[in-house]
Parts: sequence; structure tokens; C-alpha cells
Amino acid sequence: MKNANQLLHAYLANIQTPAAAAALFAEDGLLELPSLGPQVRAVGPAAIESFIGGLLKKVPDFRFKDVQLFIDTEDKVFGEYSVEALVPSTGKVYKQTYAGMLVAENGKIKHLREALDTLAAAKAFTPD
Repeated sequence: MKNANQLLHAYLANIQTPAAAAALFAEDGLLELPSLGPQVRAVGPAAIESFIGGLLKKVPDFRFKDVQLFIDTEDKVFGEYSVEALVPSTGKVYKQTYAGMLVAENGKIKHLREALDTLAAAKAFTPD
């Protein structure tokens, strides 16, 4: 059974394969990005797979790198990880550092809450 650290690393490594990343979540697992608004959330593997798939349509080369963990227990991890990828629709580079808190339960992701710099996101996704 995977612990929180292993689940986070597996999620980050599998972000290019939405079905594999989403399969790491519990049936009622939650992925949320509250800094983008309360509605930016997905519950359950199917919704999470769709959410990640939608992101990859906008940023095909989206990949996480430079993972640093600051809290690492059996059932919780908190850390930062980065993305630097081209947004084809604007021709701009999406350069972002995410702060993520993951809660694991029974070898699955119960909750992954991520924060990001909304100004950097707006600049990358807004045409000049």
C-alpha cells in the first residue's frame, strides 16, 4: 500500500497520463485548486481524469519537476513542485510553482489541495 509520499510522486510522474494519475485517487478523492476559485475542483477518478485531460489540451507539455517536500508523514505530505511549459494558444510559457498538500487514506489519495500564483497563470493563458 502506497504512503502519501509515494502517492504524490506517482501523481506528479503520471500527470501526462490522466487515467493513471486519476487512478491514484480514492472513489471520493478530491483534487482542488482553491486559489483559482471554489469551483475549481474534481471529485472521484473520472472527474479528475477529465480535469487533467482538459489541462493537457491547453498545455500539452505540462510536466512537474523540482519536487521539494517540507512535511512528510505516512498519511500527509506538503511540498512544492514546478511546471514550465508552452501554452500553444498564446505562445507564452506557463512558469509556475505549485504548493501541494496531499492526504492519503488506504493507499489512495483522499485529498490533494494545490495553490498557485494566479497572476503567473493569467499572464500565460491571456493573449497579448
